[in-house]
Amino acid sequence: MSEKTALPVGQEAIEDKGWWLAHKFLILRRITQAGFLVLFLLGPWFGIWWVKGNLAGSLTFDVLPLTDPLVLLQSMFAQHWPETTAIIGALIVGVAYALIGGRVYCSWVCPINPVTDAAHWLHDRLGFAKGWQPKRGTRYWVLGMVFAVSALTGTIAWEFVNPISMLHRGLIFGMGFAWAFVLAVFLFDLVVSRRGWCGHLCPVGAFYGLLGTGSVLRVSAVKRADCDDCMDCFAVCPEMHVITPALRGAEGDTPLILSSDCTNCGRCIDVCAPDVFKFTTRFDDTPAPARAVRRKPKRQPEASRAA
Repeated sequence: MSEKTALPVGQEAIEDKGWWLAHKFLILRRITQAGFLVLFLLGPWFGIWWVKGNLAGSLTFDVLPLTDPLVLLQSMFAQHWPETTAIIGALIVGVAYALIGGRVYCSWVCPINPVTDAAHWLHDRLGFAKGWQPKRGTRYWVLGMVFAVSALTGTIAWEFVNPISMLHRGLIFGMGFAWAFVLAVFLFDLVVSRRGWCGHLCPVGAFYGLLGTGSVLRVSAVKRADCDDCMDCFAVCPEMHVITPALRGAEGDTPLILSSDCTNCGRCIDVCAPDVFKFTTRFDDTPAPARAVRRKPKRQPEASRAA
């Protein structure tokens, strides 16, 4: 009999739950990301000004102001006191992300996320090495530098090089130098550092992670005792270190993923055939027995079983 071969990532979930349920949150994220982008492009492209502005600051239906709190703080460091509407907009956005998880912005809103996900997919497809991995604290140093440069130059410094803003400008004004920043992020994740931009360098992700430290929305490994060690959740998680404490905790340890690095992307829920994970709240005290120490035999391909 031939050697047992592991299934591709997510294949067991597809077989057990069906393709849609094994990709549900990924598809919903893409729809959400595209929806936000389209709202901002309706005005410049079609003259439908439901939303004026971009993710840095906008006005919806000429009534609802929304402001990126990071942009507001840069403005204040630059000694430019914002208008009242900008402050109100930042409070609305800040409270929302503080409740649902700051890095929800990274996985459900940010238009650069599909770019980095595509780079990661191609990176794995081509079999590239993991590459250089900056320390995770590097992004907090970059965030500090953003505030320092804003203070020294009197500008909202990050917006000059922010790939999110550059992508938005490129879609409005056409191909140009702005796309170089987006391409640089793609190539960085592809050939330099696997998942390096979002996980190690981006100051926006660092800021929103801090903002959502005490957020209510959480993923929980509530059925961790059913884990079969397939490792698919680790393979798809953009911040895989957040899974271990919840999934492999001892009896009595919380099954909640409490790290502010978690993006609440839901991919661990998608690809898990035993449905170990679910969305819940940080107040969920559902008992979760510890995971049994065992390893499930890898399923054989049909040809191998026939042999």
